[in-house]
Amino acid sequence: MQNPFFKQIESKTGVDMEEIFALANAIQYADFTNEKQVRKIVKKVSRIANKPVTKELEDQIVNSILQEGQSLDLGKIQKMLG
Repeated sequence: MQNPFFKQIESKTGVDMEEIFALANAIQYADFTNEKQVRKIVKKVSRIANKPVTKELEDQIVNSILQEGQSLDLGKIQKMLG
């Protein structure tokens, strides 16, 4: 990513913008009723945010998302990781 704006974000956050775009794309097309897809996204968010998630917390987040079924509330995930 050569855009200076994105380079500035990368330097401040330490997060590669390509990873952010890949995550956004995965979220946009994910089936939030599919447990495997939801688990993959939760793990990716955890890795990008540099917030380790225990198996129990992962299960809690995944079950919460599966119950809602059609959308992903990143705010909720952020609070759970918090």
